[in-house]
Amino acid sequence: MVAVGEVLSGGITNAGAVVRHGEIVDRPAQAHAPAIHRFLDALAEHGFTGAPKPVGLGDGREQLTYVAGDVALQPYPAWSMTDAALASVGALLRRFHQASSAIPLEPGVPWATGLADPHGGTMLCHSDTCVENVVFRDGEAYGLIDFDLAAPGRPLWDVAMAARYWVPMLDPETAARFPSYAGLDPVRRLRILADGYGMSAEDRTELLSVVDEVIVVERADIAAGLEGGDAAFVKAFHDHGGWLTWDRLQAWLADQRTTFLAALTQ
Repeated sequence: MVAVGEVLSGGITNAGAVVRHGEIVDRPAQAHAPAIHRFLDALAEHGFTGAPKPVGLGDGREQLTYVAGDVALQPYPAWSMTDAALASVGALLRRFHQASSAIPLEPGVPWATGLADPHGGTMLCHSDTCVENVVFRDGEAYGLIDFDLAAPGRPLWDVAMAARYWVPMLDPETAARFPSYAGLDPVRRLRILADGYGMSAEDRTELLSVVDEVIVVERADIAAGLEGGDAAFVKAFHDHGGWLTWDRLQAWLADQRTTFLAALTQ
């Protein structure tokens, strides 16, 4: 039995501010929340049932239905890092994109920019398909939550974002800091994610370039956060190696590019 008013774990920006009341989740609302609510309604109409449904909006907060299931939080449980779980994340993204591509983009909406695809696009991407934003049922990825960063983009943007954290696309030194990633082969797992999505040959050749773009956008987002001067954010950044960690990651990806590409396309 879940207690009334249970504060939900996970997240950074909204940490401690997301509360579940039975089957309703009450959380801070973004400026573009009305458009997101219309989009979520349209997703359900187009057959994607794995997203929250809007219930209410006002006074700077929104109410959405609770998507029941399992969400992996750090340290990630073993079940969330299996090959089968990874393949199902790819399949989930494919289903989401099929529904989203059928929904016309609303003009004039102040979509989030923090992790948005710099090329834009004709469909709305989730833009934050990290481990903590995927809901599982019976060991398979079922739903997506937290659409705060949704923005127009290319389907590959969501897949590349997912690859960063699900594969994960991390250099060995950085990955070794996370026990949840111990023993995972990122080269093989990137192929599993692409196969689960049903990725075309053309998209497979482009995926690594989009991963590179994701990292550039993430770096810019972190730089903006550092400029904001939040003490906890600054401390966490330096505790994790600062920009040297990001430089090492990008150098490793460049060095391993041929190996990743071969695994994706052969």
